[in-house]
Amino acid sequence: MNIRPQLEELLYQAIETELGGEKLYEAAIENAVNEDLRKEWQEYLEETRKHQEILQRVFEAAGLDIDTETPGRKIVREKGQALVAAVTKARESGEPRLGELVAAESVVEAESKDHQNWELLGHMTDEVEGELKTVLEEAYEEVSEEEAHHLYHTMGWARELWLDYLGVPAALPPPEEEKKVKTKIGAGRAEHAREDYV
Repeated sequence: MNIRPQLEELLYQAIETELGGEKLYEAAIENAVNEDLRKEWQEYLEETRKHQEILQRVFEAAGLDIDTETPGRKIVREKGQALVAAVTKARESGEPRLGELVAAESVVEAESKDHQNWELLGHMTDEVEGELKTVLEEAYEEVSEEEAHHLYHTMGWARELWLDYLGVPAALPPPEEEKKVKTKIGAGRAEHAREDYV
C-alpha cells in the first residue's frame, strides 16, 4: 500500500512515543508517593502496552516495518530517554515528593506528544483508503479517549501535587479524576471547579 511519507513518519514517531511511554511509566511508578497516583499510572502503563499492540496492527495494514529507524523517530526516542533520566535522577535526590513532581511533569510532557500523535492519526483516517482506513479508524476509536485521560488527568495530578508541595490546599485526587475528564474542555472545567474539591 502506498501512503504519504509524512504519514509513515508520524506512525514511526507514534510507536516510538508508546515504547518510550512504557519506560517512562515504569520509572514514574517508582517515584509515586501518592498511592492513588501509583495505581493510576499502573493502569496507564498497561494501556500504553496495549496501544503498542494496536499500532502493530496499523503498521501491518500499512505494509510498514515497525522497526524502521527515521531521524524523527530517533529524536523522539532521545527525548523519551531524557525524561526517564530526569525521573530517575529526581528519585535519587532523596526527596520523594520532588521525585513525584518530576515524574508527573515528565508524564505530562510525554503524553502531550502521545495525545497529539493520536489526534493527527484520527485526522488521517479521511486521507487513506481500504484496509488501512478501517484499521486506523478502529485504532483511533480504541485509543483516543484513553490518551486524553492520560494527559488531562496527569495534568491535574501535577497541578495539585505542586500546590500541595507549596503548602496550598490541594484537591487530591484532582477534580479531573472525580469528574472523569475526557476532553480539553472538561479539563478546563475541572480545573475551574477545583476549589469545590479542596
